[in-house]
Amino acid sequence: MFPMSNVSPSGTPMAASPLTRAVLEIDEYASGLGWDRPARLFALVDTARLRAQEPGLASQLGLEGGEAAAYTPIEQEELPAGKPLDEFLGTIAWPDAVAGCALTVERLMLPPSAEAAVPDGLDEAGLAKWVARHPDRQEVRMTVAVLRDGAREAAIRLREKDSPNEVLTGADLVPGLADALAATFES
Repeated sequence: MFPMSNVSPSGTPMAASPLTRAVLEIDEYASGLGWDRPARLFALVDTARLRAQEPGLASQLGLEGGEAAAYTPIEQEELPAGKPLDEFLGTIAWPDAVAGCALTVERLMLPPSAEAAVPDGLDEAGLAKWVARHPDRQEVRMTVAVLRDGAREAAIRLREKDSPNEVLTGADLVPGLADALAATFES
């Protein structure tokens, strides 16, 4: 028997769900930009609908003819510097043509075993400094997407294992950020 590869000929991990494919496409794009980048926000549009309603834009994006992904990620303007991410997300309202949205952001994370050692009484800035000095910290890039219908998906890439074969995916990996993105679709 031969081992089955989970990587397409282009090097992108294969995925069954259209939303997972969109998340991995965004992860691959962010990976190509390198690390130490600001957060990036994407609208997810239905590719077939985009082709039908905006053929010129679809052509400009290289989506004419052939197999195309179910969702096309369209990067939005750069997020405002200095504004907390949760406050910024609270200001977003998407037009009906947007089927979902995604965000890619870099963070420091600790393993669950480190939670018991977190000092009491730290404010957000103090906690960030404590995590930054912790010997078990990991730099990660998280890509989280949600659809209007409630579907969610996330991809996490560790900086120390920066390879498409090492990207972890799952619907419940970053629930707080998924909730914040889902709230951008509430009226």
